[in-house]
Amino acid sequence: MANTMRRGYAPSPFGQLHYVECGTGEPVLMLHQTPRSWTEFAEVLPLVGRTHRAIAMDTVGFGASAKPEGPHSIERFADGVEAIADALKLEAFHLVGHHTGGVVAVEVAARLRDRVRSLLLSATSFVDEAKRKAVAGRPAVDHVDPKPDGSHLVELWNRRRGFYREGEEAALTRYVIDALTVLDRVEEGHKAVYRYRMEERLPHITAPVLAVCAPDDHYSLPSLKRFGVALGCETAVLPGGHVPVPEQLPGEFAEVIVEWVGRPRR
Repeated sequence: MANTMRRGYAPSPFGQLHYVECGTGEPVLMLHQTPRSWTEFAEVLPLVGRTHRAIAMDTVGFGASAKPEGPHSIERFADGVEAIADALKLEAFHLVGHHTGGVVAVEVAARLRDRVRSLLLSATSFVDEAKRKAVAGRPAVDHVDPKPDGSHLVELWNRRRGFYREGEEAALTRYVIDALTVLDRVEEGHKAVYRYRMEERLPHITAPVLAVCAPDDHYSLPSLKRFGVALGCETAVLPGGHVPVPEQLPGEFAEVIVEWVGRPRR
């Protein structure tokens, strides 16, 4: 079947990178938030795969991808994306990034320029000097200290419980699994975002851009206007959801992707 999930590994300078894909046609590469994995797009992937070659990768250092030593950075994450795009022979592709994945997508689009056919930034933080100063010294987002009685597992659960509605416990469980996989480095993706000098990279993007955000995601919603001004791009508020909107509204999220990447372009 065209939308059957296919798992694979691709070589990179860091070791093997894990990805899952389905469908055929123009490639759409999806990048997850921190500290998630490709499973953030588990329900979106087959929907986009009905019309495109939908690919979700595990970022370097997360999920089942290689976990190199040394500090993570947005540039390192982008190196991994570039490596998997080369390994999968994606001469041109559409790029979708959610939260941290959106910041990584900015760097990839700035590097690869016309090779990125379109860019969809979902709940992506607009990072500039003011943002870097604002988050300096802020409390940890996901860090917990392991406890002998396992109470840190409940603490980790509760760190993000407020983002999920009743009945969405399966999605929250996937978050906990991903966070536990990288528990000793669970904050590094967030730290990488706020070290990134995005304002210097935005002028290098040549792809058409759409920036979207869930209405309850107050962390990222203010960035929509800033991307609109900086890139002259379209912006849209999604019909519902919070930080984990690809899991909360997979059908609507996939519909936005398919409509955006399917627009006629030169």
